[in-house]
Amino acid sequence: MSLQRRLASQSTIIFGARLGGAGLVFLTQALIARLWGPDLLGEYLVVIATVNLVAVVMPLGFHTVGTYFSAEYRARGERRQFIVFLLRCYGHVVGTLVVALLLGPLLLEAMGQGASVLAQHFVPVLLLAFGTALVYVNGAVLVGLKRPFAGFFADTMFRPLIVISGFLVALTMQTAAEGFSLMLWAVALGYVGIALVHFAFVITSIPRLADTLPPRRDEAARWWRFALPWVLISLATDFFFDIDLLLLSHALTREELAIFGVCTRLFSLISFGVAAVYAVTVPDMFESEANADREAFKRKVGDANMVASVISVALFAATMLVAPLLLMLFGPSFAAGAGPLAVLCLALVIRSAMGPASLVLSIHDRPYASLPFVALGIGTLVVSNWLLVPGLGLMGAALSAIIAISVWSVGLWWTALRTAHMDVSIMQWFRHRRALTVAAE
Repeated sequence: MSLQRRLASQSTIIFGARLGGAGLVFLTQALIARLWGPDLLGEYLVVIATVNLVAVVMPLGFHTVGTYFSAEYRARGERRQFIVFLLRCYGHVVGTLVVALLLGPLLLEAMGQGASVLAQHFVPVLLLAFGTALVYVNGAVLVGLKRPFAGFFADTMFRPLIVISGFLVALTMQTAAEGFSLMLWAVALGYVGIALVHFAFVITSIPRLADTLPPRRDEAARWWRFALPWVLISLATDFFFDIDLLLLSHALTREELAIFGVCTRLFSLISFGVAAVYAVTVPDMFESEANADREAFKRKVGDANMVASVISVALFAATMLVAPLLLMLFGPSFAAGAGPLAVLCLALVIRSAMGPASLVLSIHDRPYASLPFVALGIGTLVVSNWLLVPGLGLMGAALSAIIAISVWSVGLWWTALRTAHMDVSIMQWFRHRRALTVAAE
């Protein structure tokens, strides 16, 4: 099977699972808005955004490089080095959990958030972050070991089941506030259980690796060299909208925040279809680089960009048709999110066309080269929100997001072209096709 066909088939299966799980999540959020009110949905989305940001910090960036090093150690048959790497990854998660339990309440008080929803539900929020962090590490490792289905399904299928189950249990409570508290506890405990089962998949994968070389003493320096910049890149890109929601929490009403939060969740679902394409091809790209086969590397980047771009355009068109109906499930006021969501989806097309520049820069040993334009993108978001949101509301928030995403996408493409001497955009695919045509003539 060709790489393009495998990308399309596997990513379609993964995205289909994500779509089914997202359906349950959106159903839950719609029921919260209908039964408990948009304001409580806004509080819930703030909690989830905070959980995601805390969870991505807990492994100290090592989950962001888990796929990279897992694929490398698998390809080289370095089982013992892989085990040392896993111990470091999970050690970070457990260590930061202990620190957060001890210092978290004090930090919230110092920030003036002692009476916030996060402080009121501190323990279940932290447990949910712990389970999420475990799944981040597990998933990254399993993808690197060429087990993408096992890597993604804990988050795409089982987390939504836990969320809707927790909500249904919470409906037995007399008040919305009591139900919300019970739901957070149920989801937190349930997802920690899922994360531990997911961890078992990682453990059972270890014997599959060959054991040909002893561990190296200097590997920790390599891990930190890539992990430190990648945790910042991941925060600014994968969790861009979680940061945005927290920035907007003081600029929008709770109802507007709920509407924009639902739009960003829809966008995250749509963008997952593109992320799945790169997740499937990343191990193959790493192997090409390890074998010093630059032409194969370029070809695989081009193929991945082409498939990702086609999928992003198709998903944009589908969103234009379906989004108004989905938003109406949350209530009549949520129809205001249809226009902003369409603007957000255009950002996905731009990002897909520009290609995985940060990944390519890291593979070419330039992980820090991405940071200036990532920082510029976040700075652009802050300034654009300040300028556009007061006058344009939800549409201003959407325009701010697409401006910021465009700035860093184009900037990272230019950085990869200048420093790694590689065009990671969709144009790489067209060049390869043209070369094949000329060769055939």
